[in-house]
Amino acid sequence: MQWLLFAFDLSVPVLMLVFGRWMWKRCPKEVGSLGYKTRRSTRNQETWQFANTYIGRLWWILGWIALALSAVPPLLFLGDETASANLCGKLMMAQCVLLAATIPPTERALKKRFPNDER
Repeated sequence: MQWLLFAFDLSVPVLMLVFGRWMWKRCPKEVGSLGYKTRRSTRNQETWQFANTYIGRLWWILGWIALALSAVPPLLFLGDETASANLCGKLMMAQCVLLAATIPPTERALKKRFPNDER
């Protein structure tokens, strides 16, 4: 059971790495397709590419940090299944908060880069 929790614990950072690299290096071509989709990012092709490249790079960097911080602590509780489960749950919540925390800087960067694109 602990190894399954450990795998779940690493799933968010791994997904951040995979999708971050994909969005950063191979931005989705079609505006509004799979990618970073907000009102500001879907205004035109230029905002779409900028937003997906920006958040992809951010996810790539933060994914490595989250992976490093999420891989070591659960190994310290290998014998204690309850403590391990509690830690993995808390780590996954922190990872989701980290993932959501990438939205405001991306929106600020879009607003700064495209100041005249206000509707």
